[in-house]
Amino acid sequence: MNPSTGNQTLTLTGLRFNASLGILESEKVEPQPIQVDAELCLGRQPLLPRDDEINHVLDYRKVRQIIIDECTAEHVNLLETLIGKLSHRLMQLPGVLGTRIKIAKLEIFADCEVAIRMETGHWGATQAAQGEQP
Repeated sequence: MNPSTGNQTLTLTGLRFNASLGILESEKVEPQPIQVDAELCLGRQPLLPRDDEINHVLDYRKVRQIIIDECTAEHVNLLETLIGKLSHRLMQLPGVLGTRIKIAKLEIFADCEVAIRMETGHWGATQAAQGEQP
């Protein structure tokens, strides 16, 4: 048997930039470095796109920019709030069935990084999640 589809996940790891995030006075005044790792479950996809054109797949350049824009749009007090907003935004992208997001504050403590992880939607896309009949 020659399978023609597979489960596809788009992954961005180690995306670093500064964001206004935190409850401390110093965090409210000066943006701090964060790192975002994101996985987007795209479910069952053809092994080959219908053609070799970017407009028929989820463009990871757009995903990267959405992450940066969402995390830098305004000051947010809590990591929990920021990860919820980002997860919600990424779930709105066409074809995204689930997200796994990790946001880390890289310099809040000298001896460790602090991170929050959130998983939303469907993973291991089943035929039922795709609306297909077995």
